[in-house]
Amino acid sequence: MTLHLNLFIYPGGHHEAAWRYPGSEPERVLDVGYYQALAQRAEHERLDGIFFADGPALAENIRYAARIKPEPLTLLSAIAAVTERIGLIGTASTTYNDPYNLARQFSSLDHISGGRAGWNIVTTGAASAAQNFGLGEHPVHAERYARADEFLEVVTKLWDSWEDGALVADAGSGLFADTDRVHAIDHVGRHFSVSGPLNTSRSPQGRPVYVQAGSSEDGRGLAARWAEAIFTAHQTLDSAQQFYADIKQRAARLGRDPRRLKVLPGISPVIASTTREAEELHEELNALTQPEYSLHQLHRLTGADLSSYDLDGPFPRHVVDTSGERGVNSRSRLVLDIVDREQPTIRQLLHRLAGARGHRVVVGTPEHVADEMQRWHEAGAADGFNVMPPWQPGGFEVFADEVLPILRDRGLFRREYAGSTLREHLGLDRPDSQYSPTHQPRLPYQKETA
Repeated sequence: MTLHLNLFIYPGGHHEAAWRYPGSEPERVLDVGYYQALAQRAEHERLDGIFFADGPALAENIRYAARIKPEPLTLLSAIAAVTERIGLIGTASTTYNDPYNLARQFSSLDHISGGRAGWNIVTTGAASAAQNFGLGEHPVHAERYARADEFLEVVTKLWDSWEDGALVADAGSGLFADTDRVHAIDHVGRHFSVSGPLNTSRSPQGRPVYVQAGSSEDGRGLAARWAEAIFTAHQTLDSAQQFYADIKQRAARLGRDPRRLKVLPGISPVIASTTREAEELHEELNALTQPEYSLHQLHRLTGADLSSYDLDGPFPRHVVDTSGERGVNSRSRLVLDIVDREQPTIRQLLHRLAGARGHRVVVGTPEHVADEMQRWHEAGAADGFNVMPPWQPGGFEVFADEVLPILRDRGLFRREYAGSTLREHLGLDRPDSQYSPTHQPRLPYQKETA
């Protein structure tokens, strides 16, 4: 079985100081040509897809970081026009969107791209987003996931509301659409009331690919029911193996084929010709970090304000609040796991997190990076990876030039595309419309209990 690889494109690169690194191009973070060129190189290398994160609030401390970015669906439509096969995965929130509009947007992207759209489903963790949408407060974790579950139910019905073949467009007979194959969804639930049908016919993939990035208990439950690819963060092989086994078992218990759910941890490769040169490159990037920004990021992840602490003193674990919302935050738990395992100083922890916000950073030669990817894949920890270059465009170029040939020589990555849609790249079936007479429903869904 070969690896599935996405290029996770982050403004300037994934290291928080990437924009300061020589060769980076921070002035181009809103230049569509910059992203089109990255996507074209990723397609040339036959990656499964490109991936864009997003959020409906300015959560970053932009005084010290190049973290502004275009809205993903608009950007991916522009990228679709200059690419032919690479998958196009964009993030959109179920907390701060409407199901009907979002269903139209992703269906349109799937039509525009010829079947390459993927939706990264998030519930939004940034509490400040509420104030951008006229809400008095940010919904709590459990409520956001309850809304997300119903949101996905509605969007799926809308994408299925046109059966295959419903769009006839027969000028001779005068029949444009077979209305017996176009269905109102008449959804009435706790969060949404939507009549349907969608005002766009069924898209090339049937439905865009469902991608999900939460690893909390609620996140795993949502992923087990809906996700077809999962973006996750792990620092150790053991943690990744446990997550991989757990999510596949949950999917199986819900009547799904676990092979149709791809687990893709993030990996940020820092690559050089020798181990020492790679370590020096990593140190050079870390030396460009700015503590005020790093402490702000740590506060976002854990809720801990360490601005008055000695950066070279031990990390004060007791100041991290693990109750309430923080107690179910998967990224907060990941940070505490690093603290418990490595006993770092505050500065050392800040440098550990600077590379990829808790995702695994691999420092070494191209062979070492390839070895680690192969090890995780063969050990049942990953079906592939979201590749997170520490800086752009050079960080991806060295991965493409030096690591991908090794993976290909080992039979671990494709040399050519076998299909033209994101579903085909990921080995996923094209689903039938649930309104089709031939549709085979899954086992009845039951909420899992702890």
